[in-house]
Amino acid sequence: MANWKIIGSIGGGQNIDETSTYQNFPLGTIVTAKDIDGSTDYGVGEFVYAKGVASTVVGSAALIDANGFTTSLATADDTGMIGCSMSANVANQYGWYQVSGLGVVKGLASLADNKACFLTGTAGSVDDAEVAGDLIYGMTTASALDTPSSGLALVNLVRPHVADFNYS
Repeated sequence: MANWKIIGSIGGGQNIDETSTYQNFPLGTIVTAKDIDGSTDYGVGEFVYAKGVASTVVGSAALIDANGFTTSLATADDTGMIGCSMSANVANQYGWYQVSGLGVVKGLASLADNKACFLTGTAGSVDDAEVAGDLIYGMTTASALDTPSSGLALVNLVRPHVADFNYS
């Protein structure tokens, strides 16, 4: 997995891949971090600091509520900002959610490379099967499922969000 290092004017307190029972940054803080692991080389990404929810694992697609920066595992018909959990950031804990750059997300069995991502009925997981109203704007796959590891896929992230809007 990637080894993210916060760059810029903010640093310390809590690594990108860690969860904490103590709030180390103001909720909603956005940082830029660079992957310093030469074997993954994910480049630079942006991360939002938020409060976790039960059953979160690394790569969970989480709905981030900007009113309090709490999270829920994203599921069909949700609306709002989406981030990919960087740790097993469960209830009453604090951690980072990736919102831009090359990241990882939990996917369903048929998730393929170079596809748009959609919310599913499986909380915290995405798929490439078209579901009216559940397109995740700003998230596309950069690998098929199980790359970089079992159950995960690489994704391109550009501040992903869902609107639960059906064009038909």
